[in-house]
Amino acid sequence: MVSQPLDTILPSTEELPCSDDTPVDNEDQNLLPNLLLFSLALLWSDRMDWYFGVDMAVYHTTGVSPKVPVVPDAFLSLGVERKKGGKSRRSYATWEENNTPPILALEMVSHRPNDEYDEKLELYARLGVLYYVVYNPEFWQRDRHQPFEVYRLEGETYRSQIGEPYWMPEVGLGLGRGQQTIGGIQQEVLLWHNAQGQAYPMPEQQMQAMQDQLTAERQRTEVERQRTEAEHQRAERLAGYIRSLGVDPDNLPE
Repeated sequence: MVSQPLDTILPSTEELPCSDDTPVDNEDQNLLPNLLLFSLALLWSDRMDWYFGVDMAVYHTTGVSPKVPVVPDAFLSLGVERKKGGKSRRSYATWEENNTPPILALEMVSHRPNDEYDEKLELYARLGVLYYVVYNPEFWQRDRHQPFEVYRLEGETYRSQIGEPYWMPEVGLGLGRGQQTIGGIQQEVLLWHNAQGQAYPMPEQQMQAMQDQLTAERQRTEVERQRTEAEHQRAERLAGYIRSLGVDPDNLPE
């Protein structure tokens, strides 16, 4: 019996569930990853070589079965299409992405631990995820860890990193915590940072900055229009004055 190549028998994402149907424990598990996504969509609006998934199944061939996914709270992949074949992804299967694993995976710890510090460390290491971030703002003392931890894959093992915001040169971004006002409520969120450690604006702030820029541009355009109109009116008045002197302004001597 001739065995088929693995890539010919792997299921397509159309055949696989898009998530594990496990409800999130709190609203921040949806809010914070989506804020990172919206920020990235503005920061990298001119790039089409990345994908940021939120609560999406990641299928791979390094686990017990290619039909059993891992579902990070968020993940980032580079060198892949923003839209797979021009369509939105239902899930992320590495064998449909040129065997490209996420470069970053984010897990948010809630009141119900989900093996973030042991089994998932091993799983993401096997998968080849370069950066693994665990955000644990409420239960870090219970779990005997820090509220914000970054692990970098060195060989086949993760090493805990120091520094916050933590700069990821392969990504070209840093990641860290910060206080922001969202919907009139101040809270801690995760933010992208530049190489100097400065946080990029939140989507709301970015949109406001863009709106301010558009408003300023409209004002400059209006000022220029008024100046042009004033010059035209002065030229018309001058032409009228010249005509009143019996001279044709269109036939003035050079």
